[in-house]
Amino acid sequence: MVENHKYAVVDIETTGHSSSNGDRIIQLAIVFVNNYKVVHTFSTFINPEKSIPFFIQDLTKIKDADVVNAPLFEEVGSEVLDMLQDHIFVAHNIHFDLIFLQSELKRVGLPKLICKTMDTVEFTKLMFPNLYSYKLQDIASELQIDLQMAHRADDDALATAYLLLKCIEQLSHLPLRTIELLHKRSFHLKSNLSLLFFEILSTKRTKYEPKEYPMYRSIPLKQMEEEKDFGPINQSYPLEKQLKLKLFQNGIPLFEERPAQFELMDTIHLTLQEKKEIVCEAETGIGKTLGYLLPAAIYAMETQKPVIISTYTTHLIDQLVQEEIPKLDEVLGVKTRVAKLKGMHHYIDLYRFWQHLQLEDESYDETFTIMQILVWLTLTDEGDLTEINVSGGGQLFVDKIRRAVPFKSEESEVVDFYERAIQKSRNCNIIVTNHAMILADQDREFRLLAKGCATIIDEAHQFIHASMSRKERIFSYTNWKYILGQFGTLDTEQLLYKLSIIHIPLPLRIRLEKEFVGIVNIFDETVSYIINSVQHTKNRSKNTKRTILLDDLHLNESIFRKVALSIQTFILSAKSIIQSYSLKEEAVAPIILNEWEYWIRELEIKVAEWDEIFLQEESIEAKWLEIDTRSIPGSLTIIKRPLNYQNDIKHALNPLRAAGAVIWTSGTLSVPSNRHFITSQLGLHEKIEICSYKTSADYYNGAELLIIDDMPEIQHVSQSDYIESVAEAIVQTVLVTEGRCFVLFTSQDMLRKTVDLIQDTKLLDDYMLFAQGMSSGSRMRLLKSFQRFSKSVLFGTNSFWEGVDVPGDALSVIIMVRLPFSSPDDPIFKKRAELLTMNGQNPFAAYSLPEAVLRFRQGFGRLIRSSSDKGVFIVLDRRIETKSYGSDFLQAIPNIPVKKVSLENMVLELENWYTK
Repeated sequence: MVENHKYAVVDIETTGHSSSNGDRIIQLAIVFVNNYKVVHTFSTFINPEKSIPFFIQDLTKIKDADVVNAPLFEEVGSEVLDMLQDHIFVAHNIHFDLIFLQSELKRVGLPKLICKTMDTVEFTKLMFPNLYSYKLQDIASELQIDLQMAHRADDDALATAYLLLKCIEQLSHLPLRTIELLHKRSFHLKSNLSLLFFEILSTKRTKYEPKEYPMYRSIPLKQMEEEKDFGPINQSYPLEKQLKLKLFQNGIPLFEERPAQFELMDTIHLTLQEKKEIVCEAETGIGKTLGYLLPAAIYAMETQKPVIISTYTTHLIDQLVQEEIPKLDEVLGVKTRVAKLKGMHHYIDLYRFWQHLQLEDESYDETFTIMQILVWLTLTDEGDLTEINVSGGGQLFVDKIRRAVPFKSEESEVVDFYERAIQKSRNCNIIVTNHAMILADQDREFRLLAKGCATIIDEAHQFIHASMSRKERIFSYTNWKYILGQFGTLDTEQLLYKLSIIHIPLPLRIRLEKEFVGIVNIFDETVSYIINSVQHTKNRSKNTKRTILLDDLHLNESIFRKVALSIQTFILSAKSIIQSYSLKEEAVAPIILNEWEYWIRELEIKVAEWDEIFLQEESIEAKWLEIDTRSIPGSLTIIKRPLNYQNDIKHALNPLRAAGAVIWTSGTLSVPSNRHFITSQLGLHEKIEICSYKTSADYYNGAELLIIDDMPEIQHVSQSDYIESVAEAIVQTVLVTEGRCFVLFTSQDMLRKTVDLIQDTKLLDDYMLFAQGMSSGSRMRLLKSFQRFSKSVLFGTNSFWEGVDVPGDALSVIIMVRLPFSSPDDPIFKKRAELLTMNGQNPFAAYSLPEAVLRFRQGFGRLIRSSSDKGVFIVLDRRIETKSYGSDFLQAIPNIPVKKVSLENMVLELENWYTK
């Protein structure tokens, strides 16, 4: 290998994030790397001359006593500066470590460190673009890098050094052509990774002959291995209990028998054989997934046709394929042939990606995402774009290269991942897909799921949301302006300007520009018209976020029709002008034409959505506007959601019913007062059997429910007084349990005000508070952050009611602030209530109550995720004891101790509970 650079991998721990605000370093570590080996380490505590905040002590496990006799930074600064000279400065998130260190050097009168830099966050995102998280602790776990104690500078620096070496190793193993393409764009990166890319490229070129690559085949892909055929299975379904036990004990070490799991298996086996339809409600803890996978796999192998298994999210699909089916293989002793099948838009269009490689990148995000994709294509088997972890800006580029139409190229060697997935689904035992794919299959001329012998729908209650989302249409002002902004004018460098490059005559370009300016003007006028209508409506709330039913605005349809007509005219003109010119002699023409084709298609999609939202009326629909008065018109969003989804579900399922058994399953599919609440929304006949499978009696031995009986009733006090009581209850609970607490709200507004009040009191300053809608990051990121700290509290709203799994001591308390009824102002609830009233039903009894009870069950289900878990479910809403319907909530959860206590006695109860 050519002569390489020397690296100094640095990590620091500090009292806070800002040196200028008085925060100081408490530990500094450097790991020196030369010739791709760790050669030397340096580490020291540093006395910050101030107390270390409690949450920093919790995070780093560095106490005041550890640093009291340590040197001051001015005593070690010179030595540190000398050690770092002539090295490339490496850190995980270099913008923190280097900037903080430079500030400290300046503070003590030392010169600025002049050096090249490499950021292992940036490097890891490039070399491992499919990791879920790029926090050092998560990366170390994923890549099997030893990290003894996270958030200690010495251990973090060493782990970062080994991460650097892992990234270098990954880079050196990439195909030569991939490295060439990466190096070409590496000069636009934020750190000096181009030095390393050139170093590896130079070495690689001494070993490989350069090749000419035609078109997009110049993009190297992962070499696919032929799948082995393991032949037919010799295992028949184990009818006897002892045979089941033998199977599971052979495949799963320390297997614990769960009678309900075997009952579920038998039911599903019989249903498959008899080609019936059934609903199976299976509580957490019975082993539902393996309970349906085993009979399904055996049945598929016997019939030589695939069983279709559908779930709700991509995350759950991956969990099935990567975690549950390998367990199944161990139990059966055979490799199950599995195919993942998703909608076309999940897959990359390689030809379109190749075309973008020929263009100049628009931004850092685009450059970076292109580089990530180049590496990912050498790793992926499936070409599923959801595998890549890209930034928000990068997502815009990913959307440009999604597979949108059938592949038209005559190149026989082209790998089309979508077609490959379809082909694989025709020769497998199990097709794993999602609810959206099943619903969309009814619209295809040739159904992709037509060869199945049976269908299992997991997370069945989410099938309703999938159908609603499929038919939902959303107008977003910012999204529209982004798409319109791509066309520009003749004097910008956008699409209209680029027509001059391919010699479209000026008069035609002027005509197109005039039509486009007309679109922009009438669009802006229409948006102003909508906003003026909103501003003329009464607003009783002080909340800046407003939700208004569109019918209440009485908007004039004709202005919306003008927008649609102007866009359609422009689209026709653009297509006619571009298609009428022969552009073969222009090398850049296909690329520019591809850009025009993409954005015209986007505009066609938008105008179709506009037509559906503003110009078409559904028989049953909810249509509303959302806006934040602090951000007008940027926040303007209009949503249309048809509510007649039963027919949509019926049409999607009927072909599957004709092919074989249909099994609906979930942890929550019924409520005591309305057993058919979910199944009726799914459009299932009442004669279809609903079977329930419960965990053993001792599964919930570690659970207790407390009702706080001296909380004020919200109707009798001001909102501020109520929030003050809620905040007090939360603070008291957290102080006793030392965190590990979920707080579940039904209102984002109340959540925000409660968190603000708690922060103002400073009573929980020693705890990490994560609040949905306030703390940055996705739901999964908030959850991981919550789990990382022992003293932490997570405040969440509706999306935390279900689908969150926090086993063990990471979660010990759930506080439910209000019973989870939908807000009466929610537009979907309003429409449903209106329809139920028209049909002579009571909206509260028929919809509001069972929906709230179902959410209550789901909220409780977050607490106990294994038989060894221990936790308390606290309800602050006194309606659970004062209203006649309160018993519906208590009957919906397992039979656990329920105690009514005052806030003062709650503290004593919690203290006793956790010392048992």
